[in-house]
Amino acid sequence: MSNYEDVAARLRAAYAGPALDPLRDVLDPTDADGAYAVQAINTGFWANQGRRIVGRKVGLTAKAVQAQLGVDQPDFGVLFDDMAIDNDGLLSPEQVLQPKAEAEVAIVLATDFDHPDATAADVAAATAHAIAAIEIVDSRIADWKISFADTVADNGSSAFFVLGETRKPLDGLDLYTCGMALEVNGQLASLGAGAACLGHPLEAAAWLARTLAAAGDPLRAGDIVLTGALGPMVALKPGDRVEAKIGGLGRVAFRYGN
Repeated sequence: MSNYEDVAARLRAAYAGPALDPLRDVLDPTDADGAYAVQAINTGFWANQGRRIVGRKVGLTAKAVQAQLGVDQPDFGVLFDDMAIDNDGLLSPEQVLQPKAEAEVAIVLATDFDHPDATAADVAAATAHAIAAIEIVDSRIADWKISFADTVADNGSSAFFVLGETRKPLDGLDLYTCGMALEVNGQLASLGAGAACLGHPLEAAAWLARTLAAAGDPLRAGDIVLTGALGPMVALKPGDRVEAKIGGLGRVAFRYGN
């Protein structure tokens, strides 16, 4: 078993706990190629187990977070069908280790999209609609002591996602200045705006499209793209009810635990 395959197996096992120490024994903190190789091993393993890929998530869209991890680029992870939680649905504490929630703009593609030079305008032309979303991130690395390589190898620190019920065409939407308010148990917990996501949510989606096209694994019609956090993530505790409201897109919510 190669070192990458060993790390991939360790990460898969850690979904049931306990969380792992940082992966420094195999991956340098900024080793993008090695980290994506580990992610690809697990993506293939899970697909062979019957999990269906339904899209991608973009992470590290805030410049401050990139600087904290010593990189100058976002990252991405894979979304599987069994990661979706119904709007106003329930997430069990048994399904996660150390979850956090963040509000995002999701888009759904209307067409296949293989553009190595994609722009935000190209993405807009290929988009069926936008949706308010909450991503529940989690880490299989203990205490969230992650490097760039740790989070990439760990499928972008992904866990689950929730989509709202309102689908809006992009025409007439202002995803740059749209405000976001995320509440936990009715109390404001995070504020943000579209511009906080790599300058614009569609810029984040364009980065993803270029990256995947260059890798020969382009986005497809029907894919969901979580474009990145609009504001700070919020740690969860059992019993929390989380609701996000995004200007022009409406609301999305879930419960964690009881």
